[in-house]
Amino acid sequence: MKKLLLPATVLVVVTVVYNLLMVYDNNFPYGRMRETPAVRPYENPILIMEAGVVPFEGGEALYRAANPSALKSPLDPKDAAVVEAGKKAYFLYCQQCHGKAYDGNGTVGQSFAPLPTDLRSEHVQSKSEGQLFQHISYGVGGTGRQPALATTIQIPDRWRIIAFVQSLGLRNPGNSSRLTLSRANRQDHRHSIPVTSPKH
Repeated sequence: MKKLLLPATVLVVVTVVYNLLMVYDNNFPYGRMRETPAVRPYENPILIMEAGVVPFEGGEALYRAANPSALKSPLDPKDAAVVEAGKKAYFLYCQQCHGKAYDGNGTVGQSFAPLPTDLRSEHVQSKSEGQLFQHISYGVGGTGRQPALATTIQIPDRWRIIAFVQSLGLRNPGNSSRLTLSRANRQDHRHSIPVTSPKH
């Protein structure tokens, strides 16, 4: 009998203490466990998502997967305001590599191999706006060095830059020949610089 008395006493004490704590927790405004940040979120109903939060059209995944010939700019590439905005965006995001003359002679681009593409070349000017959009957004693989800029440049600004680049047109044939020679000389010069081991 005595062996059962101790466990029964402990059970009664635990039950009484538990019930006292619950009475306190449910009826007194101070020190309530339910009011702590760890518990409160689970006591509230789930919020209803606002309309329009999740996109159902557009988005990078669709642009990336699309056939470039099917991609069309939502802006008017002939609009002078669009072209001017594209020029400003170009000098903000692109001129460091492609240069102030759009010839690949940018301060950063000179360290690349191969050098950045001349944006007024046939290679660039012959591409559709959809191809240019995907190249700017997701990069050019293989021998190309164009980085993916989808996380750097907003979609409208990419279309503006494309409108500006296309507005430049083909480079004058005479200037193009001199530019090709200049690029070749720069490339040869970079490869001819001797590499010396650091002195210890």
